[in-house]
Amino acid sequence: MEFLIPVIIMTSLGFLFSVGLALAFKKLRVEEDPKVAKVSEALPQANCGACGYSGCRAFAEAVVKGNAPVNGCPVGGEEVASRVAEILGVQAGEVIKKVARVHCRGTREAAKSRGDYLGIRTCYASHLIGGNKQCSYGCLGFGDCVQACMFDAIYMGEEGLPIVIEDKCTACGKCVDACPQNIIELHPVSQKIFVFCRSLDRGPTARKLCKNSCIACGICVRACPEAIVMENNLAKIIDYKKIKPENIPAIEKCPTGAIGCLNKKNE
Repeated sequence: MEFLIPVIIMTSLGFLFSVGLALAFKKLRVEEDPKVAKVSEALPQANCGACGYSGCRAFAEAVVKGNAPVNGCPVGGEEVASRVAEILGVQAGEVIKKVARVHCRGTREAAKSRGDYLGIRTCYASHLIGGNKQCSYGCLGFGDCVQACMFDAIYMGEEGLPIVIEDKCTACGKCVDACPQNIIELHPVSQKIFVFCRSLDRGPTARKLCKNSCIACGICVRACPEAIVMENNLAKIIDYKKIKPENIPAIEKCPTGAIGCLNKKNE
């Protein structure tokens, strides 16, 4: 009998707690908008965080609440934006496709090496000691960006630089975040003219360390001053839309190939 009393007490307490939890759940639960599930299903489920949220579900909740734009998923692009807009009964708006671009042409041949690097073979580790190239601004060549890409849209080329596969790139930004040198950026796919250098060294020094570097000669600025300026010994495109086709030949007179069309390489 003395063992039965504790059992009865524990059973009664368990019953009371379960009733209390059931009542609390019923009173405190938050009804989820059914549109959240529909929007979530329409998303690519990459959970890459490119939208600025922790995952596709979080982004769907934000969109339904009006805290995120319907075209805020760069991975899904225009197709997903249209589906989400249809679910919510709104306009999708313009979706500008972007891709990752590598702003360095410091190949193994062009950029002088400091010597054999014997440390951990990652860009991040190499960056901590200044890299293995004499140019401290260029690509380190160990492929952290490749490892970060979830879509196999970037690989290391034979010349020691990452190459972006435009058709596969979703502009998720993982490669941008992975690069400790900040030489990878997202740009509209329509932009074809770029500055392929990030060196802030003075012209003679920059040219000595890498034959493909910007030497601040100003040819590109004179060719198109409304779109290109010179800042800290480096050419900078401030508005690519103002670069007209007739400006391009003059811009590509750059003696080092540090600025020009994407599909042209400095020989």
